[in-house]
Amino acid sequence: MSDLNPNSAAKRATAGDPLHRVDMPWQELVYMVLAMTFVTLLVLTNVIGQKLFYLWGQTLTAGLITYPLTFLVTDIVSEIFGKKRADRMVWAGFAMSLLMLVIVQISIHLPVSPYWSSALVPEFSDGDRMQQAWLASFGVGWWLVSGSMCAYLVAQLLDNRLFHFWRRLTGGRHLWLRNNGSTLVSQLVDTFIVNSFLFYGAFGWEFWQGVKVMFVIYLFKLGIALLDTPFCYLGIYGVRRLLRRKGVAA
Repeated sequence: MSDLNPNSAAKRATAGDPLHRVDMPWQELVYMVLAMTFVTLLVLTNVIGQKLFYLWGQTLTAGLITYPLTFLVTDIVSEIFGKKRADRMVWAGFAMSLLMLVIVQISIHLPVSPYWSSALVPEFSDGDRMQQAWLASFGVGWWLVSGSMCAYLVAQLLDNRLFHFWRRLTGGRHLWLRNNGSTLVSQLVDTFIVNSFLFYGAFGWEFWQGVKVMFVIYLFKLGIALLDTPFCYLGIYGVRRLLRRKGVAA
């Protein structure tokens, strides 16, 4: 029962304690940090994903830096907190991505100031050129956004479902199997859906040109998925160790 004595409340206020303090359980705090990490990686993927770069003779998307890591976080959350809370995190990421995209589109249509220029690129010395650069960087068709969001939802929810399928099949053993077995399939689905919209819709590529780049991108994702297995073990071990030290079963 809360203390309703005004003198006690005054003493707490004098001592610098808040009158209404809510202590968040460590389990919820850890989940919140993981969910924020997931959403940050996802939003960054939407920001940098349109950039293509050249590596080892292959054309790749900069989204490879961040997006595969979202599957790592999903698997850690799914293992520690269960499928329902992992799905909730995926839907939260979907909502925040849409919010980011709406705000970016609003920024595109704001009136351009003639004083807008770049200190890093001398060629962009006026507002009109800066607006063109801004549009080239952040202007995407809504149908492309829809395809990207569709691919994200399908891949992440499929990853979570497959993770628990392998978990039930192995009786909770062989984390490496459910980590890789879920990620490799869901990454294949995501790569096909989102890059079909990007390459054929936005870039207007020929069919086999898109297939070739998608195959290479998937190979890189496959390599990243295999390399992140030790980090999945480490992440799960670290979270469980922290929660146990705080007296929370995990």
